[in-house]
Amino acid sequence: MITAESPHHDGSPLYVSDQRPATGAVVSVRVRVPRGSGVGAVHVRTTPDGEQFFTDARLVSREEHEDWWQAEITCHNPVTNYRFLLEGGEEAADGGGQAYRWLNGDGVHPRDVPDTSDFRITTHPAPPAWAQRAVVYQVFPDRFARDAGAEPVGDPGGPRTDLPDWAVPARWDDTVVLDRGNPAQVFGGTLDGVRERLDHLVGLGVDVLYLTPVFPARSNHRYDASTFEAVDPVLGGDAALLRLQEAAHERGIRVMGDITTNHTGDAHEWYAAARRDPDGEFGAWYVRDGEDRGRWVTWLGVESLPKLDHANAGLRARLTEGPQSVIERWLGEGGGFDSWRVDVANMTGRYKGSDLTHVVARETRAAVDRATGGQGLLVAEHTHDHSRDVDGDGWHGVMNYSGFTRPVWTWLRAPGFAPKFLGSPLPVPRLGAELVAETMREFSSIVPWRSWVHSMTLVGSHDTTRIRTLVGEDVEQVKVAAGLLLTMPGIPMITYGDEIGIPGDFGEDGRRPMPWDSQGAGDGRWDEDLAAHYRELIALRRDCPALWGGGMRWLYAEGDVMVFLREHPEQTALVHVARAAHDGVEIPTTQVAGAGAAQGRTPQTAGLDVTGSGVRLAAPGPTVQVWTWATDAPAWEPVPETYRGGW
Repeated sequence: MITAESPHHDGSPLYVSDQRPATGAVVSVRVRVPRGSGVGAVHVRTTPDGEQFFTDARLVSREEHEDWWQAEITCHNPVTNYRFLLEGGEEAADGGGQAYRWLNGDGVHPRDVPDTSDFRITTHPAPPAWAQRAVVYQVFPDRFARDAGAEPVGDPGGPRTDLPDWAVPARWDDTVVLDRGNPAQVFGGTLDGVRERLDHLVGLGVDVLYLTPVFPARSNHRYDASTFEAVDPVLGGDAALLRLQEAAHERGIRVMGDITTNHTGDAHEWYAAARRDPDGEFGAWYVRDGEDRGRWVTWLGVESLPKLDHANAGLRARLTEGPQSVIERWLGEGGGFDSWRVDVANMTGRYKGSDLTHVVARETRAAVDRATGGQGLLVAEHTHDHSRDVDGDGWHGVMNYSGFTRPVWTWLRAPGFAPKFLGSPLPVPRLGAELVAETMREFSSIVPWRSWVHSMTLVGSHDTTRIRTLVGEDVEQVKVAAGLLLTMPGIPMITYGDEIGIPGDFGEDGRRPMPWDSQGAGDGRWDEDLAAHYRELIALRRDCPALWGGGMRWLYAEGDVMVFLREHPEQTALVHVARAAHDGVEIPTTQVAGAGAAQGRTPQTAGLDVTGSGVRLAAPGPTVQVWTWATDAPAWEPVPETYRGGW
């Protein structure tokens, strides 16, 4: 249950003193305890080497409405689990409260709970400092923009005539053909076309361009690569990628590539060699099963996507070892990319009794760090529970479908539209905010804070229903989705065209060409009001340390309304999001200290209604409202001289 009156801790800088500790470091942690909660003492439980150990916290500040307790933790292991034991004190023992409560990442519990949702501090090398402030823009190269040189002579927008034999040429304004097998319809977008439209990204305020695969393949999505040694000539080849990276860097934009470590295409040169000589070097690079290893294993039975066998050291070396490896050769200034997104990372290295996913993640991370001097971001595709895969030594984070996308869908999907989510046999339900908030909090609690805030949040992608179609006729709901995307923890990712309202139902239908000719035409295909909303929110996020680097404290979540705080040592942001009109919701003054000095930060934000007892929030319709004020939190107390570490 979401309740504002509960004690609170999260992994953000306001509550954890060191965001990048080394192994053996002493880190201070603290808990904010409302006066009315009946807590008289706080203890911290850690599990060094797997055995529980308790440290007493000390009261370091007594404010008008709250107490702050602080304790120290020694980072004895690479990942340190901890939780707080809250003692009720004299009042609670007399029946005024609960004498025994655990506080973990999933909230307060009056009973024993497993370690699954313990808070975690990781001492593995941290992600690049720029990443937490980033806003990502995803581009599907075939559908974003053509360059002038790729336009058929005398027929701008017509079908290209220089395409390979597998491709079905299309005009830029043709209807997308819904072929979910091996999509072959090619609209002819290029990397030079992306380069020529970079000012659109600059105008939005994004600073990472994420390109879905650019390697040669036999489909328009290119997740069936035929080589990792070159950029597809259809997209302009290697030179076009380097031109794009150079132009992006001139504008302060990093470029993220997309790599398939789980499989290749069946036309890949490695697989061709494996088929010619199954007992040779390359035959061992792919998974085989059945009698005498006679069957090539493919991704989910799709014959064009044979699965790579990471039990083979030669394959892993070719992918990640040395400047000419697949991962390293494309990274860095003049390489083409600055970071990687890894496709189907949740399946990579896993098949029956073999589970090498962590090995692949660590080796890929090491390659990215070598090639970029630690400045590359590594994000994994993952569509469900990712707690096993992001302890901090491999992927920096995931595409957070489970802890963000799906919950947002359940709150905002139109009552009359029931989409299925990435293969689910049932449509997603439509839920109230209380269940959505619980889902988000539960998924955030199963990974280290640092992994959560370096995961990409998204309201949809090139693989899913577009947000514009998901919400139905009410475009104001798209604005609400954008509000959640750009005010919640994580790295926001915007799929090309979401900012102008491109529709689409699942996969190929959602990969419609960007309607550049509609900009300013007033034909309804380019929603400038929506684009302005995205620009305002992106600018707000980049300007507010609370939004890009603050913690997450739920204040209210029920029905049509969500209210939460993003708290940073410099600034606090109060966010009010509603999917429908609602009467006043009152947040007690005890929970929003400093709100009297709040400043409205979005055009639709009204003045904050602060009364003697609380802050009253109401909405005449779907809304996103943000207020900020300077944080007034106690300073960190020095580590006591008597502290002796973890044992």
